Amino acid sequence: MTKIGIIICGRYQDCGGGKCFRALRERVGGFSRYSKDESVEVVGYSYCGGCPGGNIEYVPEEMKKNGAEVIHLATGFVVGYPPCPYIDHFKEFIESHYDLPVVVGTHPIPLKYLKAHKQLSVWEEMNMAELAGDLMTEDTSIMEDYN
Repeated sequence: MTKIGIIICGRYQDCGGGKCFRALRERVGGFSRYSKDESVEVVGYSYCGGCPGGNIEYVPEEMKKNGAEVIHLATGFVVGYPPCPYIDHFKEFIESHYDLPVVVGTHPIPLKYLKAHKQLSVWEEMNMAELAGDLMTEDTSIMEDYN
């Protein structure tokens, strides 16, 4: 069994996680890395604390104490507008300070958001295609289903 923690963007702190948990069940988006035969347990779900991400300092520690082996930064960091300027910093801090791998992405990017965001200069500047790789390789029909 793999134990994961999910951290969402502060802009969506009231989000119930419906798309994330659906994607986990379906093993799509950032969760496509886990086999459908593999058990995955969410051991923590929180938000970043709002800009510039104050909860990033301690939420991963709690998740790790609960057994988290990997942290997922939710898709909202990628396709919120503007995309979170701290994603790289969050990833680097969690990986170096807590020795936990970080996956950028949870649910597939809704296709309508991908089309809009690909037109933004910040998309290329932040190298989103590499940063959120699992999300970029999703089948477009699945992305459309998450619109």
